Amino acid sequence: MTPKPAGPPDGGWGWVVAAAAFAVNGLSYGLLRSLGLALPDLAEHFDRSAQDTAWVSALALAVQQAASPVGSALSTRWGARPVVMVGGVLTSLGFVFSAFARSLLHLYIGLGLLAGSGWALVFAPALGTLSRYFSRRRVLAVGLALTGNGASSLLLAPGLQLLLDTFGWRGALLLLGAITLHLTACGALLRPLALPGDPSVPPRGPLAALGLGLFTRRAFSVFALGTALIGGGYFVPYVHLAPHALDRGLGGYGAALVVAVAAVGDAGARLVCGWLADQGWVPLPRLLAVFGALTGLGLLAVGLVPVTGSEEGWGAPLLAAAVAYGLSAGSYAPLVFGVLPGLVGIGGVVQATGLVMMLMSLGGLLGPPLSGFLRDETGDFTASFLVCSSFILSGSFIYMGLPRALPTCRPALPPATPPPERGELLPVPQAALLSPEGPHSTLDTAC
Repeated sequence: MTPKPAGPPDGGWGWVVAAAAFAVNGLSYGLLRSLGLALPDLAEHFDRSAQDTAWVSALALAVQQAASPVGSALSTRWGARPVVMVGGVLTSLGFVFSAFARSLLHLYIGLGLLAGSGWALVFAPALGTLSRYFSRRRVLAVGLALTGNGASSLLLAPGLQLLLDTFGWRGALLLLGAITLHLTACGALLRPLALPGDPSVPPRGPLAALGLGLFTRRAFSVFALGTALIGGGYFVPYVHLAPHALDRGLGGYGAALVVAVAAVGDAGARLVCGWLADQGWVPLPRLLAVFGALTGLGLLAVGLVPVTGSEEGWGAPLLAAAVAYGLSAGSYAPLVFGVLPGLVGIGGVVQATGLVMMLMSLGGLLGPPLSGFLRDETGDFTASFLVCSSFILSGSFIYMGLPRALPTCRPALPPATPPPERGELLPVPQAALLSPEGPHSTLDTAC
C-alpha cells in the first residue's frame, strides 16, 4: 500500500475511475431504463398482464438496490476492484439464463435475482470509489459518471428495439448478456486509494461492515427517509415510459424516441448541475430539495399528456414532457450522491452509497408493480404517473429538514473546513444586506 495522500487527488487516475463509473452506470441503470421496451413482447409471449411483466424489471431494480449495502461491505473488506469484476460476470450470466426462459418465473430468477445481484456488486463500489478520488470537483465527477445512464439509454433504446425486431426477445437478451460482460473490464480500472479519513482496520461484524451506524446521525436519517419516498416514483419511467408512449398512440420507434430524448435531457442536466453544485453558490441540500420537487412535477406532466391518436405522429406533447422530466431527474441524480460526503464524511461514503441504494429499493420494488396495477385497472398509465409523482414531491418536502436546505439569515462566520471523517459541506455563500441608513452600514450576514 502506498502512503496516504493529504486528501483526494481531485484528478489524475480519478478521471479513469470516472470513465469506468460512466460505463458501469450505463450498463446498469441505462440498460434497466431501456429494458421496458421488451415488456410488451414478454407479456404477449407468456400471455400475462402488464403488472406481471413489470415485476421482471422491478425485481432487477429492487435486488440491485436492496443488495447494494452488501456490495459496499464486500468492497470495504476486499476492495472495489474484485467485487465489481465478479458482479459483471453475474450480470452477464443472468441475461444469458433469461434468454432461455420458459416462464416468467425463469425471468424473475435470471433478470431479477441473478442480474440484479450482479448489478448490486458493481454500482455502489464504483460510485463510492469515484467519490473518494475527488473533493473540489466531486459533484461534477459524479455527474459525469451518471451521464452513462442517459448516454446508454440514447443508444440502447433504439438499439434494443432493433434487436427485438430482428432477433426477438430471446436473441436480444443473449446479446445483452455479452454486452454486460464488459462490466468486468470496468472493475479492473478501479485502483484502490487510501485516504486519511479511512479506518485503520476493516470494520468487524456484519452490522459495522454495512454501515448501519450511519442512521444514528439525524441528517442522514432525514436524507434516508426522503430518498426512500422518492424511490417510490423515480424509477417508474425506467419501466413504463416506453409502454406509456405506446398507450398514447406512438409506434415502437416513436416510443424509443421518447425514451431517447428523456435520456439526452437527463445526461446534459447531470453535467450542468454537477458543475453548478461544485461552485458552492447554493448549498447542496437546498439544490437537492428543489430539483427533487421539479422531478415530481416533470413526472406529473408526463402522465397528463394527451393521446396522439396516430402511430405516424411523434407525440410532441409527450416528447416535451419527457424532456422536462429528463432535465429535472438528471439534475437530481448527482446531488443525491454528491451530498453524501458532507453528511457522513469521506471515510463512510462507500457504505453510505450502498445504504442509499437499499433505501431507494424500498420504493423501487413497489413503484413499477403499482404502476402496472393502476394501468390494468384504469386502462392507461395516467393514474400511475400521478400517484408516483406524489411520492417524489413528498420526499422532496422531507429534504427540507436537512441542514442548509432552507435559506436563513444569521451573522456570518469564517467558513470552516471540517476533518474529512466529519463531513465536507460546502461553505454557505455570502450575501450582504443593506440597512436603511445607506450602503456604508452593511450588515455582515450569511443567507
